[in-house]
Amino acid sequence: MLASHDRFDYSPITARPDFTWPGGRRLAVYVALNLEAYAFGEGLIEEIATPGPGPAPDVMNWSWLEYGNRVGGWRLAETFAKLRLAPTLLVNAEVYRHCPQLPQAFRDAGAEIAAHGRTNSERQGNLAPEDEAHLIAEATEIIAAGAGVRPQGWLGPWISESRDTPDLLAQAGYRYVLDWCCDDQPWWLATRHGGLLAVPYPQELNDSNTVIGRRVGAEAFADMIVDNFAEMREQAAAQPLVMGVSLHAHCAGQPFRLRHFRRALAALAAGHPDVWLTTAGAIATHFASACPYSAGAGGFRPRASPSGIA
Repeated sequence: MLASHDRFDYSPITARPDFTWPGGRRLAVYVALNLEAYAFGEGLIEEIATPGPGPAPDVMNWSWLEYGNRVGGWRLAETFAKLRLAPTLLVNAEVYRHCPQLPQAFRDAGAEIAAHGRTNSERQGNLAPEDEAHLIAEATEIIAAGAGVRPQGWLGPWISESRDTPDLLAQAGYRYVLDWCCDDQPWWLATRHGGLLAVPYPQELNDSNTVIGRRVGAEAFADMIVDNFAEMREQAAAQPLVMGVSLHAHCAGQPFRLRHFRRALAALAAGHPDVWLTTAGAIATHFASACPYSAGAGGFRPRASPSGIA
């Protein structure tokens, strides 16, 4: 038998109870914008050039990433404001130490603030439970102090989780996590501290994976967003669905890409009566009310506690 996470059982999307999003709408859409801070000359770094660079410091790639904080993020803030679209802001805690003006500008415009770890210079999945718990607590404290509101959602840097991450997030008071990408509806993860919602987060409609990782052009990526939106509106007649789009300030904020992404975002924000344009946190709140957590539902069960962790 294959090893299991023991968080949830298999469930086909065609055999679930029906519900609706607010106002009887069928498709919930949110746009996530990642704001990330990277250490200079140490730790992990995203690379625009391959093969990888020589010895640290990697000035080229660090500078490319920093463009998102100095320029790209501000251009995207203008775009969201013009479209009256409030994104879900996925923020490294170190952004509040490095460039607090940027997340504050989005916060002032109504963006939801969700936690994205301390920095993308590290992963959390390789940490001991007590060290991972400290990372979560530290990131939460810094973001809450900077944003003036405690984050309710979590996306791990590099989508990194240990076996204990859902337990630790639930213990820390998080309501939802974005790390899992195996569905088009939210679903409950069983933890030692009750249910933790998994809200779908895109790996295909994600500029880091698609534009940077697979070298898909900006025009083609914008077309992917528009086509995905049209297809999911049709599919949502049968089941209420969630569509997410993931952007990164250092990627989407580049001028030649922004022109295409602006077109795609405008298509989402055009005021369709069957579409709820919202945030990941609002999706989690509504789903939790419509489909409450039931301990042991479907046969899944919380994992046993690791040594030293409550």
